[in-house]
Amino acid sequence: MSKLNLVTKACAVFLLWAAAAVALPAQTAPVSPPVPTVTFTTLFTFGVGDGEGPWGLVQGPDGNLYGTTYDGNGAQSTGTVFKITPSGAFTSLGGFACGPVGCTDGTNPAAGLVLGTDGNFYGTASEGGHENCHADEGCGTIYAITPAGMMTALHLFDRSDGSSPRAPLIQATNGNLYGTTYRGTPNGDGTVFRITLSGMFTTLHSFDGTDGVNPDAGLVQGTDANLYGTTYGGGTNDEGTVFEITPDGKLTTLYNFCSQANCTDGDAPFAGLVQATDGNFYGTTYGGGTNNDGTVFKITPTGMLTTLHSFDGPDGASPEAGLIQGTDGNFYGTTAEGGVRGDGTVFQITSGGMFTTLHSFDSPNGANPEAGLIQGTDGNFYGTTFYGGTENWGTIFSLSVGLGPFVETNPVAGKVGAKVGILGTNLTGATSVTFNGTAAVFKVRSETLILAEVPSGATTGTVQVQLPGGALSSNVPFIVLQ
Repeated sequence: MSKLNLVTKACAVFLLWAAAAVALPAQTAPVSPPVPTVTFTTLFTFGVGDGEGPWGLVQGPDGNLYGTTYDGNGAQSTGTVFKITPSGAFTSLGGFACGPVGCTDGTNPAAGLVLGTDGNFYGTASEGGHENCHADEGCGTIYAITPAGMMTALHLFDRSDGSSPRAPLIQATNGNLYGTTYRGTPNGDGTVFRITLSGMFTTLHSFDGTDGVNPDAGLVQGTDANLYGTTYGGGTNDEGTVFEITPDGKLTTLYNFCSQANCTDGDAPFAGLVQATDGNFYGTTYGGGTNNDGTVFKITPTGMLTTLHSFDGPDGASPEAGLIQGTDGNFYGTTAEGGVRGDGTVFQITSGGMFTTLHSFDSPNGANPEAGLIQGTDGNFYGTTFYGGTENWGTIFSLSVGLGPFVETNPVAGKVGAKVGILGTNLTGATSVTFNGTAAVFKVRSETLILAEVPSGATTGTVQVQLPGGALSSNVPFIVLQ
């Protein structure tokens, strides 16, 4: 079951950089990496009162995972926000409520959350807000929510500035949030927008069909500070595009899908992109490829696309989520369909296209993962399935391939003197923090959070935390801004 039928989507959206590259033997044909030992665990099955149809996850500064459900919340069925520990202890933070003046916070979130530099989470709701839109369903909202569950609406879409946002937000290095809407504006083809943490909203671009239609995924910020994304449809062949847009709104189409015969290069990209350590972007398409079951692709910042893998059904089909690059340098993702039982898969793929199916879902333990994965700072991967489980309302799962713990910075860039949160596990014994080798002043706030200051003389590179048992390095090089 896909969002082509549900008119919903998931996206993922976290940028993870590798600690090492995959080495290939000289002057020999590429060989597949060893198949990892995989441990799959269903952490939680949604039931009455928990929500229904979970989207992607994000790790908070307390080490817990936070997410949303598209449906649920009692009779209103407007969606919920939840948190869950890595061991599976679940807490509902409340639902999207509709009161006498309407559903002003929004309803039915079709995407997960992003952790802001202020410690709050930010997200989009696909409906609610202005009730004069889309047959009284509302045009959707942008909202903020604290880790304790206090929600505030930042912006209510009214169709003229976009409608039906179905993708997660991204916080850029300038501190602003960026995102997309699936519909809205005079052409109804969707938009790219910017919003400050205080709610100042700007429409940056309105799609018109020739440059794309209906962006169904979020954005990623490249190392050049520009933003990159996909549209589900439109473009030269009306099968979707890859685009680049500056933080101020200048858009360039980099690639038009179905440019090859029989769409062997893929079509209909539901998901967003990830920029890898090699500087290229990687993503998936829902359809197209050799078997019309979707693809995994690589594209350079200048628009040269290479198809790395065509799904064939047994190894997965119809990916609706993007990829992440794990700390081993490989990419990890999900397919919404296909696999042994047709309920979707989790897979691994190298930058050279060597593909391994890691897990095939079955309905009792989850079905149809429409969102991507995140890698927790404990080294494990976490994700959700939109269906399956006891009530067929979805599940939350973990998957281990034996990768070790690391630390993650929030934000991923800052000037000298800026305060930086360092997320991890078992951090209470930290004895030093360095930014690319330069010692920083820091304070341990909890076992999952250190606050540090970017030191004078620091340069772009790895953040390292020294612990009694050894050092933990950041998965993403911290960028020192001038």
